[in-house]
Amino acid sequence: MTSCKTLSMALLSFIALFSTAPGAEDNQPLAGFASLFNGQDMTAWKADPEGHWKADSGVMVYDGKATNLVSEKSFGDFILLIDWKIEKGGNSGIFLRGEPQVEIWDNQSMGSGGIYPQHHKPLKVADKPAGQWNHFEIELEKGLVTVHLNGELVLDKFECKFNKPAGPLVFQHHGTPLWFKNIYLKELK
Repeated sequence: MTSCKTLSMALLSFIALFSTAPGAEDNQPLAGFASLFNGQDMTAWKADPEGHWKADSGVMVYDGKATNLVSEKSFGDFILLIDWKIEKGGNSGIFLRGEPQVEIWDNQSMGSGGIYPQHHKPLKVADKPAGQWNHFEIELEKGLVTVHLNGELVLDKFECKFNKPAGPLVFQHHGTPLWFKNIYLKELK
């Protein structure tokens, strides 16, 4: 009886370990969405000649030692789906149209998904603990930003002040390692 229980617990641990690892289903475009990361190289992003941003085993990895990463293409209104992970004390953000950013950080008192520099806090903390994958759905339409984090509404049609109708996505950092995958974007007409 004990050996069956031990075997079952080992199997559950094995499944839990690999259910959060990148899988074959990662980085495959969803219907109606374009993939901004193919899991194999940094196509669609401006080159980082030092290689601080790179594709590694289906994950976009940043070592925390260079500049922000900028998309090759500019976008106006869109829906962005993205999985991200940070380490304890990590701090990042996704600049929309190259301007205001949706915050990503290890701050359990406030949580990710707020807008900076307009200092708009998220409605609730929906972050998973540092080191675990999180999922954003960010919608930008007619200057209004809505953010779902791990299926929870954290920002509801917040009116951002954009200086231009289109711009790049920018992955911002504060010198800490970052991980991204499943980066899909649907442009809204």
